[in-house]
Amino acid sequence: MDYQHHWKDGTPVNLPLGKIVCVGRNYAEHARELNNPVPDEPLLFIKPATSAVHLTRPISLSPSKGAVHYETELAVLIGRPLTNASASDVEGAILGYGLALDLTFRDLQSELKAKGHPWERAKCFDGACPLSPFVPVEQLPRDHLAFTLDINQQRRQTGNTRDMLNPILPLIAHMSTHFTLLPGDVILTGTPSGVGPLEPGQTLSLELERALFVETHVVSSSDG
Repeated sequence: MDYQHHWKDGTPVNLPLGKIVCVGRNYAEHARELNNPVPDEPLLFIKPATSAVHLTRPISLSPSKGAVHYETELAVLIGRPLTNASASDVEGAILGYGLALDLTFRDLQSELKAKGHPWERAKCFDGACPLSPFVPVEQLPRDHLAFTLDINQQRRQTGNTRDMLNPILPLIAHMSTHFTLLPGDVILTGTPSGVGPLEPGQTLSLELERALFVETHVVSSSDG
């Protein structure tokens, strides 16, 4: 694995990526678009470090493995250990924000859910978490972070932290009651509505608060 955290200016972040802790259905409209119930408490899962790749590199699809859906998410870079943390502890531990794609084998996920099985095979494969460079926390607003995804210059997703069912600070505090978070860990905070399948030839353009712009392309792998 050659993934390494970077700041938006290209400077490496001197922290290893340990794990990626994610929350499902953190935007009500996204839960509804997939006919999922809105959860009563955060729905947590973890992607391994091996799923991370640089978002600036092409996304390679393997058609033989089924449809891959994109889910654009705000990513949070943790800089201090957190265990049973308070919201104020979390605020002091956030180093920066970036963007991520939570890639999902949707048909496989639906099959696994129908059987009552865990989702790992649909969510944790190599390359399942393209991550952008990070923007230092002091360069962004304290509240109501907005982000977008355009595909081939058409808006597909618009997210804002004010619409989250579980806001960032209490969400991460809750995560820390179940898993100790370490410096270099990344939190994915959920995706807004508008998810869909990726297709070879698409250009994806992602933006965070006019502070971060990332573009990537979708290609077909040779084994398809």
